[in-house]
Amino acid sequence: MAAAEGGAVDPRALSAPATDAAAALLARLVESGVRHVVLSPGSRSQALALVVAELERRGDVAVHVRIDERVAGFTALGIGRESGMPAAVVCTSGTATANLLPAVLEAHHAGIPMLLLTADRPPELRGVGANQTTRQPGMYAPNVRWEADLPVPDVTDPDGTSEQTAILRHVAGEALRAALGSGTRSPGPVHLNLPFREPLAGELPAWVDSAYAAREADAALEASGALYQGGGGIGGADLPADPAEAPFRLEPGVRTVVVAGADAGPDAEELAHAGGWPLIAEIVSGARFGRRVVNGYRALLRDPELGGRVERAVVLGHPTLSREVVALLSRHDVEVVALRGPGEPLNLNGATVAVDAVAVVSGESDGVWLGAWMRASRDATVDLAPAAPDVQGLASAVPGERLGAISAELGAIRAPLDRPTLVDAVWRASWPHDRVVLGSSRLVRVADEVLGGKKVPVHANRGLAGIDGTISTALGVAIASQADGTAGVTRVLLGDLAFLHDVGALLLPPDEREPRIQVIVGNDGGGTIFDDLEVAGVADADAMRRVLYTPHAVRLEQLALAYGWEYHRATTRSALDQLLTAPVGGRQLIEVPLER
Repeated sequence: MAAAEGGAVDPRALSAPATDAAAALLARLVESGVRHVVLSPGSRSQALALVVAELERRGDVAVHVRIDERVAGFTALGIGRESGMPAAVVCTSGTATANLLPAVLEAHHAGIPMLLLTADRPPELRGVGANQTTRQPGMYAPNVRWEADLPVPDVTDPDGTSEQTAILRHVAGEALRAALGSGTRSPGPVHLNLPFREPLAGELPAWVDSAYAAREADAALEASGALYQGGGGIGGADLPADPAEAPFRLEPGVRTVVVAGADAGPDAEELAHAGGWPLIAEIVSGARFGRRVVNGYRALLRDPELGGRVERAVVLGHPTLSREVVALLSRHDVEVVALRGPGEPLNLNGATVAVDAVAVVSGESDGVWLGAWMRASRDATVDLAPAAPDVQGLASAVPGERLGAISAELGAIRAPLDRPTLVDAVWRASWPHDRVVLGSSRLVRVADEVLGGKKVPVHANRGLAGIDGTISTALGVAIASQADGTAGVTRVLLGDLAFLHDVGALLLPPDEREPRIQVIVGNDGGGTIFDDLEVAGVADADAMRRVLYTPHAVRLEQLALAYGWEYHRATTRSALDQLLTAPVGGRQLIEVPLER
């Protein structure tokens, strides 16, 4: 520590440009509504980390510390999914930044807001063999809505009115706007690369929560005209407004179906209701409810009298779960109208009309068309609920009747779980105040086939439909949905390989509040999803087992114990129902053994 003349401590020795810059950036994000920061520890990012810790101490943000950056990225993704506001992800330089890429890709394709704050070495250390240094600027392009490689902070700011502070506040505001979708058609990830020189940390400046200093800094920036120009083709000035487009008019009388893919949401149900059209809603759409929803839609799309006679399909969200929907949207004799979303525009038939909005033209709907679909849907309904007990038989004084009823009841209680009854149990136990997160496993396809309509909030990473990050995402969903003391449980349904792929997400710091979450693992000992693909009919059995099925012998109970989760094993429907309907106070891992 340096001393000034006469033995006094030089106040400049307690400050650092890195800390003042981190404070300017993060304080502006918090002022603008960012409430969650997911942080992975590291040396180069220490200024950011210490500012975040102070903001948490003051009650301005909730901080979630994750050792693994991939877990951190997907946790932020889950927070953004549930809340609609981006979480900020803080990490150090080098491979740490690369570990965020899977979550960035999913956020881009699914339209989830996210702010990436990656610490970096200064530019003079790039490309010269310096430790933990790679070319981080542009690492996530073209999968971000905006990006900026910021200048290295080189001055301290004792009163919060420097041009450096003003520029960083401006950049933070622009980054948040871009993450929320301003200037583009959808929200998504934004990348701010933050190079720092030593000293990497100092005392937090006193002006962090000073509204006066913030106004002074913003006024100084406006007066100087020194707006930082970020990368990605979007400058530091105001982002362009979203282009206005008149709604596409949907005339009545055309044999129409509404297709709701992942993240379509309630808009799909409203459109189907307004148009008097059948609703083909994937289980991950958030639209599988209402009077127009079609049960067993896959078989009905194959029916020449129903799917074969479709003239128009209006698509919301990102359909990914069935070949029948893909076949429908690839037909050249079907007019496909797709509402624009994140990622690549849908155009499977080469003639799809992409629109920003649709409007149903008033007129008489085709009741015959809708009625045919609704009758077929009723006939295709699957009831997987356990049979009600034979009350009269159980109370009968006739030994044969009573014993028969008892035997039937015991048989129902002892019946082993299979995939349809597993997904049905989770679905029936969940209500609008709960959250259901579905992994990209075989179980989500079973759920899509057999589950009926119910207005339950559903999340799934179907932007790229990878198996990675499912538990992390669900933890983010739980954090955001329960942040204000809201009731409800987040239930995660996934297969064993998807579970093992994200097992690091089970590690939570002991000083963070436990979310109410149930991770339900359908364990069939490997990747049985491949059993339903063409490869199963052509591959050698040993090769299939070795490189696709990928069997394992992991003891999930020991994993739960090691990570501090409550563990349960359910082999019957009655046992699973009891677990799913009992009060949940923290983290539960429920293993359900399944036959291959």
